[in-house]
Amino acid sequence: MQLGVNHLGHFLVTNLLLDLLKKSAPSRIVTVSSLAHSYGKIHFDDINLDNGYNSGDGYSQSKLANILFTRELAKKLKGTGVTANCLHPGVIMTELGRYYVPTLAICWRILLVLIAFLTFKKPWQGAQTTIYCAVAEELDNVSGLYFSDCAAKEAAPQARDDEAAKRLWELSEKMVGLDESEKQQLYIPES
Repeated sequence: MQLGVNHLGHFLVTNLLLDLLKKSAPSRIVTVSSLAHSYGKIHFDDINLDNGYNSGDGYSQSKLANILFTRELAKKLKGTGVTANCLHPGVIMTELGRYYVPTLAICWRILLVLIAFLTFKKPWQGAQTTIYCAVAEELDNVSGLYFSDCAAKEAAPQARDDEAAKRLWELSEKMVGLDESEKQQLYIPES
């Protein structure tokens, strides 16, 4: 489910919208990943981690998949007027841990809240790199890059593996039912 929510859903919707994005070029595809991709590995032989699921491994794999997807997508879109970039928004103070934090011992809760207060970004700060990638004029022709804090950064070595990106693309097509010979399209009624 984790790979489905964090990668396959994005993969499918993006592919279904590609014709529309190309018709409305210049356009941009911005995918939110995470620095957690650095710890990720694509388990091609056990993509759903059925043989030993761990939420941290699943999350890292899905965020690595976001970057590999963006990398391959940028290659496929070269010359179309559509760009694709991905980003790490930062560690943000959100409600994401609302069910986890209460399960911690009081001393760990206090420590976590203190660390979060001192170091986590506020939501508006965390949104800045996403907004930058979506609208910055200087990125009009920039594609296939990974951003953090409104600047291009080098992704982890496993996120720069072109062979893995291609292999993941092909596996993702199979998993979501996209077939290159019979490309599915999203129906958009004429207005």
